[in-house]
Amino acid sequence: MAFPAVARAQDAGWPRRSVRLIIPFPPGGTTDLIGRLLAERLTTRLGQAVVVENRGGAGGNIGADAVAKSEPDGYTYLMASIGTASINYAAYGPRMPYKPEDLAAVGLVTRVANVLLAGKDQPIANVAEMIATAKRKPGALNYGSSGTGGSPHACMELVKSRLGIEIQHVPYRGSGPMLTELVGGRIELAMDNIPSALSFIRNGQIRALAITSKERSAVLPDVPTMHEAGFSDFDAVAWFGIQAPAATPAPIVARMGREIDFLVRQPEWIAKMREFAAEPPRLTPEGGTTPEAFATFIRSEITRWAEVAQVSGMKVE
Repeated sequence: MAFPAVARAQDAGWPRRSVRLIIPFPPGGTTDLIGRLLAERLTTRLGQAVVVENRGGAGGNIGADAVAKSEPDGYTYLMASIGTASINYAAYGPRMPYKPEDLAAVGLVTRVANVLLAGKDQPIANVAEMIATAKRKPGALNYGSSGTGGSPHACMELVKSRLGIEIQHVPYRGSGPMLTELVGGRIELAMDNIPSALSFIRNGQIRALAITSKERSAVLPDVPTMHEAGFSDFDAVAWFGIQAPAATPAPIVARMGREIDFLVRQPEWIAKMREFAAEPPRLTPEGGTTPEAFATFIRSEITRWAEVAQVSGMKVE
């Protein structure tokens, strides 16, 4: 009975200064977009500034490793992605600079579908035409992603392995640089999270071929799912959450977890996320998140994507 009172006493003085949120990708991508929106709202909730720091590179591993090795004092957090928290362990293998146990789960923030894209000047209007072109010209097509190991990379490698087609992967240091190259015609195809690609699609700068969730997106209602395009049971959705250095005091992790859970269940936040085709965490019956539920979720995702990597041969060369 005394434990909740002790925990509250331990985190009562936190935070006494600004909190740092490291986003392990450059500005302009989905991780950056959601991270900044979250930081803004956490600043109000915590009464201290939550300062965003972009530290990209190596598929998010540089920023994630910086958090894993930071002082575990409750003042440094990672805006984790499905890549940094699960896929990268399979894609990078022994080259990973940190281990799952080096980071503590705090809360899942949102889930986001990916979208398969083509340059607007490419003679590829749908998935069938992409397949036909790839089979006619093996290795001639290039596709871009926001970095090796992220869900866009994993999704496309899964597509390639199931179809037996050869399309060359061109990793970038985030969605922003990759989309610029796609718009400029320097790559033919791309896979990306819907939020970062949405404005380019709506402006007619790039073409959406299919999305990777089970159901069509409300923000892209005319774009078919991969299932509709002929990939039975295809469901590969990205997600984003908050992690901390592993030794961060449990009461502070719990407090931050409660703040994230409160924010992600607010109607205003849910409505804002759905503008980008992002959905609530739904790790608890109330639709929210807890550190314990997020930790369980991460472990299941690490196992799932290790199996996908084994089947598809996805790895960092």
